[in-house]
Amino acid sequence: MLREITVNTKDRSQFVDVTAQVRRVVSDAGMESGIVNLFVPHTTAGVTINENADPSVQSDMLRGLAEIAPESQGFYRHAEGNSDSHIKASLVGASEQILVDSGRLVLGTWQGIYFAEFDGPRTRKLHIKLQPDPA
Repeated sequence: MLREITVNTKDRSQFVDVTAQVRRVVSDAGMESGIVNLFVPHTTAGVTINENADPSVQSDMLRGLAEIAPESQGFYRHAEGNSDSHIKASLVGASEQILVDSGRLVLGTWQGIYFAEFDGPRTRKLHIKLQPDPA
């Protein structure tokens, strides 16, 4: 079963907590056990699992990624001017895999699922592939 959610971003770079939406997709499908694969079909965005208790973690991550890949560098050649966005998306990655047990996502106490925007604001897609365990 392939599902999709829309993520509207407001800033050039931001993390959007999509944990509740992914949980809702699993719940609405009635999935009790299996694997959820998340995939971002964009070259300047990604998905990651990280702490969701302290919002400063997301801002620290964005600042750290900006240090690794600054928005503007003299050696960037990509004509669209978003080379840093492509680098950040590659570092974060385009997919995550999460176990499902007893109808619930198997996440750690402090973990949340984040859509990572690096070239916004935009309207983006997150594909959610539900793979239930065989009955």
